[in-house]
Amino acid sequence: MLEEFKKFALRGNVVDLAIGVIIGAAFSKIVDSMVGDIFMPVIGAVTGGLDFSNYYTPLASTVQEGAAYVDAKKQGAVLGWGNFITTAINFIIIAFVLFLVIRALNRLKLRADEKPPETPADVKLLGEIRDILAARQSVPPPR
Repeated sequence: MLEEFKKFALRGNVVDLAIGVIIGAAFSKIVDSMVGDIFMPVIGAVTGGLDFSNYYTPLASTVQEGAAYVDAKKQGAVLGWGNFITTAINFIIIAFVLFLVIRALNRLKLRADEKPPETPADVKLLGEIRDILAARQSVPPPR
């Protein structure tokens, strides 16, 4: 049983998946920083200081009006639609960046796999005939 587990754990697919998960987690942190530190401040500046993450609708009467979203969640039920918008923007950015990466990888793969198309037999034969005729014309005729 231990030998079977070792074979399973060390198979290429499992190792590739583990590497993908680790890279995905690191990539997620990068995208979170990009959204939180770059895109959302720009969107906030364009919209006049709008910060989506603190927009919510209180669903309980115990929630104090004007409290930050994190504090409001502690006070009672709230509908955090601003946080949802932030997460949706985050998803769109991740999806777009992954699209660009996959597209670039596919283009590189296509270029690597591209081989010049093989010349058809009739075209090869015509080329040989052309070369023979050209060689005959360049040699002076016998006297």
